[in-house]
Amino acid sequence: MRKYYDQITRIAGNVVTVTACGVGYDELAIITTSGGPSLAQVIRLEGDQVSLQVFAGTQGVSTGDRVRFLGRPMQVPFSEELFGRVFDGSGRPRDERPEVQGQDTAIGSPAVNPIKRRRPDRMINTGIPMIDIFNSLVESQKLPIFSVAGEPYNELLARVGLQAEAEVILLGGMGLRHDDYLTFRRTFEEGGVLGRTIMFIHTAADPTVECLLVPDLCLAVGEQFALQGKRVLVLLTDMTAFADALKEIAITMEQIPSNRGYPGDLYTQMARRYEKAVDFDGAGSMTLLACVTMPGDDVTHPVPDNTGYITEGQFYLRNGRIEPFGSLSRLKQQVNGDTRDDHRAIMNACIQLYADCRESREKRDMGFEMSDWDNKLLKYGQLFEKEIMDLAVNIPLFDALDRCWAILGECFEPAETGIRRAIIEKHWPKDLAKEKAEAEPQEANA
Repeated sequence: MRKYYDQITRIAGNVVTVTACGVGYDELAIITTSGGPSLAQVIRLEGDQVSLQVFAGTQGVSTGDRVRFLGRPMQVPFSEELFGRVFDGSGRPRDERPEVQGQDTAIGSPAVNPIKRRRPDRMINTGIPMIDIFNSLVESQKLPIFSVAGEPYNELLARVGLQAEAEVILLGGMGLRHDDYLTFRRTFEEGGVLGRTIMFIHTAADPTVECLLVPDLCLAVGEQFALQGKRVLVLLTDMTAFADALKEIAITMEQIPSNRGYPGDLYTQMARRYEKAVDFDGAGSMTLLACVTMPGDDVTHPVPDNTGYITEGQFYLRNGRIEPFGSLSRLKQQVNGDTRDDHRAIMNACIQLYADCRESREKRDMGFEMSDWDNKLLKYGQLFEKEIMDLAVNIPLFDALDRCWAILGECFEPAETGIRRAIIEKHWPKDLAKEKAEAEPQEANA
């Protein structure tokens, strides 16, 4: 049992500085105040000066209070009883149900040794064509959704959690509004997946330090389930709120700011979380999908900019759709060659034709004369956006591929698609080809 320390030298914001020795980074402490005990966590060590972030704030804390260090970092109880439960950023129940009893698991552990990982090679079907066809989500991948305020990024995240092939779903909400939390809960409950979902929710009214703990709580629990052989999907929203919490604490600690006021270790702090995504050799996997809001739609903002160096691609959400240009899954080539023989051909042809459609739209908007080819591209673009890009579209991968073929067949001749003849002969819509063949003699007679 460690002794008490009562030399509190500074109180600034929610941070208390005490003179102590033999203390570790991230260690928990209890401050005994006149209003009762208050939990805190070590966030800085400088000689014998130990800085603590107080979970409930420093109101009521005085320089004469006593501090007792617990000799361990934050822990979360791991148990099957976690399913269907909602907790706050400190691991306390938010759903007014009893606390979970289970094996105490430390949070913030290092990422898994690479030699214990297996090569990602299993696709996660989501029912969203713009993901499944064009930027396939791969098991153990870490992918962000880049968006701006007002876009339905939380709705997209909830839908992926609802439809993705996962045995365990972990939702980490940071700075969430209460109605966003209720939307997630209602979506999972109505979709029948709440029984395999665990939520750690931090709202804007909760202490800042709890925002920083939410990803670690999710990843610690997810890792334990993955070690049991389960396929785990971790959903985090919003990582910009996480970075802003880091920034707030760094300002309180009077650290020298880096780009736009964020701490100099922003990259390291985010990488510690993202790199926990893993596919264990001989066990399960943990896939990580995170929302990243971009202030002013600025991709050079420190949070999305650093995220892009860590993750394996990104989804851009604009105008209520997943933007095909800029969105990228760097691991899609590991899986889309094993789905169906036309997958890669359709992926390449549809995106190329949609890029040509955008050029034709620019010509039209500038008043240039439109050719027959331009008109075909304009028709294709309209159908592609409605039948494939719209986030309301919810169909399995093979049905989505067939729908792409139907759109191509309605707008173009086979040779105009740029797809190899062998693939076209096997997958081109036969009924449509027959109708065109029957229509040609009638047109000639007319």
